[in-house]
Amino acid sequence: MSEAGKVTDENDLRKTFSLRKVLVPVLIGMLAAGWLLWRDLGKERFERAVNGQGDHRWTDQNGNGIVDLTNAAEFIPVQAGTGDFVKMSTGAVLRTIDWTWHSTLWIFLAIIATAFRDLGYIFRIRVLSDGHLNWRQAFNVTFLWEFASALTPSVVGGSGIAMFIIGREGIELGRATAIVLVTALMDELFYVIMVPLLFLAVGMQDLFPAQLDHAFWGLPIKTIFIIGYLFILALVLAIFYGVFFRPRAFKFALLRVFKLPFLRRWRPEVIQVGDDIVTTSSELRGKPKRFWVKAFAATCFSWANRFLVVNLIVAAFFPVSDHLLLYARQLIMWVILLISPTPGGSGIAEIAFSGFFGDILPAVGYIGAVAVVWRLLSYYLYLFMGTVILPRWLRNTAGSGRA
Repeated sequence: MSEAGKVTDENDLRKTFSLRKVLVPVLIGMLAAGWLLWRDLGKERFERAVNGQGDHRWTDQNGNGIVDLTNAAEFIPVQAGTGDFVKMSTGAVLRTIDWTWHSTLWIFLAIIATAFRDLGYIFRIRVLSDGHLNWRQAFNVTFLWEFASALTPSVVGGSGIAMFIIGREGIELGRATAIVLVTALMDELFYVIMVPLLFLAVGMQDLFPAQLDHAFWGLPIKTIFIIGYLFILALVLAIFYGVFFRPRAFKFALLRVFKLPFLRRWRPEVIQVGDDIVTTSSELRGKPKRFWVKAFAATCFSWANRFLVVNLIVAAFFPVSDHLLLYARQLIMWVILLISPTPGGSGIAEIAFSGFFGDILPAVGYIGAVAVVWRLLSYYLYLFMGTVILPRWLRNTAGSGRA
């Protein structure tokens, strides 16, 4: 390349990455994420008053026996000092906390656990790509995938967008499909294995909070969990059989089932699933045991830290007598979040959090604050990171991959 050509390229590069072009989309995204956080901090809810010094009383308007702290219709004003509940914003609840160095330590550990969660995901992507993605690329893929998941309903997920992200990093379609499908398989496999192990350790008696019965879709919480768990188990077994044993036979069986009149409308999507199974099987055939051990170990490491975050946050606010029960209940709550119709489980997550942990945390009035800190690390973090990473990543990968 000539010197003139080199200067021209450098000038073009400077223009492409000018401060204005990089900062404008980042600021827009940050403002949007900041607005969502500000809105949630300003949301008013009802907290239990100390020693009955509140100014509202709960009335079971819908007759379900559940105290919904976010439903203003269930609370009526009473004389100050005679009620059991007080109306406060989530931000106001946070300001009432007596923060100590002990609290700071536990929150720091929660941040470390969040970082370990992401580190496990990054390492797994590196393993599944056979090292074709370097650490920086794996970092971008991981956070953009989480960003996509935060912006789409939990029931939909970010898998389709993940294939686009991985493909744009220069991975061919077949391998990108295999990475996404095996990632989903390992996530669900961890859950399928961990549930019975924790249930044996904790016991079934205290796992399902009675106050949540009929709170979601009119069904007992135990029934929702069993349906969800059996569905996940069936999905794991079906994908495992299809990928590792008879991919073409699995695809053929799917197509036969979805010829039925009441299932025919989903046939095009099922054809794509069948193709993905065949492609994944071809890509992964012959992988050594070390490949699978490393990938699944990274999965277990990530998910173990993901669930540990709540325990560490709770420890920052007050002592908890049964951390194992707190950990196990998160596995049940995860099923509710998995089928949530809202982006990133927003709204559903906060309600579920209060319902699942309200009876085992000693200071009920701080549940809203704990939920906010939890959502900061598990949801808003990825909104902010995604808005920072996305613009530059799009420019860096503009000429690569399938995009």
